[in-house]
Amino acid sequence: MPLPLSDKGILMKKILIVIMVFAVMTGCATATVETDYGKAMLSLLKSEFTSKGPATVERMLNQDEVQKLCSEYPMVRTEEMVSRIQDSQMKTVKFPADGNYLGDWKKGEIIAQNGRGFQSSDPIGGVNGGNCYACHNITKSEISYGNIGPSLNNYIKLHGANDLVIKYTWAKIYNSQAYTACSSMPRFGHSGILDEQQIKDVMALLLDPASPVNR
Repeated sequence: MPLPLSDKGILMKKILIVIMVFAVMTGCATATVETDYGKAMLSLLKSEFTSKGPATVERMLNQDEVQKLCSEYPMVRTEEMVSRIQDSQMKTVKFPADGNYLGDWKKGEIIAQNGRGFQSSDPIGGVNGGNCYACHNITKSEISYGNIGPSLNNYIKLHGANDLVIKYTWAKIYNSQAYTACSSMPRFGHSGILDEQQIKDVMALLLDPASPVNR
C-alpha cells in the first residue's frame, strides 16, 4: 500500500536506497546497461507514496519550466540562463491592485512564526504560514531562528523604505526567483502559499517603523 507523504523517514530511506544503487552501478566497471536514475526515482515516488490532504504527489513531482531548469542545472548556470529565469519570474509578480503594500505587522509576525501549510496533517484549504523564522533572524525578541537567509532585523535601517525598496521587497516575497534564479526561498505569492493580504502583513512586519523589526 502506498505510503502517505507524511512518512518522511521512510521516504528518505527509500531515496537513499536509490542513491546507493546509483553509486554502486556508476562505480562498477561491469555495469553496461544505461539507466536513467532520475526516472527510476520518479517511478519509486509514484509507486510508493500517495497524496494526503494538501500534500499531493502531483505537487511534489510536477515541475514548471523554471523548476525543471533549476533541477537540471543545480550548481552552474550561464548568465543567459540566469537572466532568462529572472526575467520570466519577474513577469509573474502581481503587485497589489489597490497600491497599498503594507498591512498589519502584528499579523505579519504571526504569519512569520507559523510553519503550517501543504503538510499531510493540514486541512485542505487551511491557512498557510510563511515559516520565515526557519531561515531568517527577524526580531530581537525571537531567539530561535535559522540562518540560511540573511538577517531581516533593522530592515529599514539597512535598506531604507522608499518606493524601490518597497516594490523590491514585495517582488522578493511574491517570487524570490525574480531576483535570484533558482533561489531556495519559496515563491510565496506565485505558488499560492500566501495570499495578497498575508504578503501585505509580512511586508508591514519588515517595513512598518512601529514593527519590532525596526525598533
